[in-house]
Amino acid sequence: MADLSERFFADQSVVLPSGGPLYLQLKRWIEDAIHSGQINPGDALPSERDLAQKVDVSRVTVRKAVLQLVRDGILVQRHGSGTFVAPRTQRVEQSLSQLTSFTDDMARRGMVVRAQWLDRGLYLPSPDEMLILGLTASDRVARISRLRLTGDIPLAIERASLSSEILPEPLAIVDSLYKHLDKSGNRPVRAIQRIRAANLGAEDAGLLQVPEGSAGLNIERTSYLASGRVIEFTRSIYRGDTYDFVAELRLGDSSGGTKP
Repeated sequence: MADLSERFFADQSVVLPSGGPLYLQLKRWIEDAIHSGQINPGDALPSERDLAQKVDVSRVTVRKAVLQLVRDGILVQRHGSGTFVAPRTQRVEQSLSQLTSFTDDMARRGMVVRAQWLDRGLYLPSPDEMLILGLTASDRVARISRLRLTGDIPLAIERASLSSEILPEPLAIVDSLYKHLDKSGNRPVRAIQRIRAANLGAEDAGLLQVPEGSAGLNIERTSYLASGRVIEFTRSIYRGDTYDFVAELRLGDSSGGTKP
């Protein structure tokens, strides 16, 4: 156990926040210790038994509090090693008012990102892909799926679909999809995005290195050419603890009689 954590749990008098079930009071007490810097990322927690004795609660109460913190991504459990404070992840602020590639967007922030390819190939289209991209059942759809990372920290999973007429060779993409499309004059100029909160399933949580059931953001983007043709349909899943999406809002023209 790290020295700071040892000193904190050995010396700190325990005064649990009031209100709510006992396990939530314990959860908030541990959260406060982490957020105030009394326990650092990477520090280990005492064993379930030792923590129960320290706080004078049952081991069941400790277990429930710890599991909640693990689900929230604040603690991590390592089999055979114990429970640790999760490393802090750098939050990324992304504008909703501009259509940019992930690579370009991160480069402007001075962040080095990389992609781990999950899939690149041509397939028969799904009903959704046929409807959105205007394909027939005999057409082919190009699918590219990749895990986006900064350093060793995964940020998002991107799964993009395009007509094979637009992207006949998915393996030709090296980094940015939009840069590749720009070469053939098929870079999109506008898009519609739909964002919803979701709890991550086992497969996506494993790729994003968070516990199953963790909070995530599901984003569906339909991108268009200047002609109005749909060029791209992308489903992305972002880690909820790494992204802040920001939109600038302006008051509408009040000339029509509407006043603020």
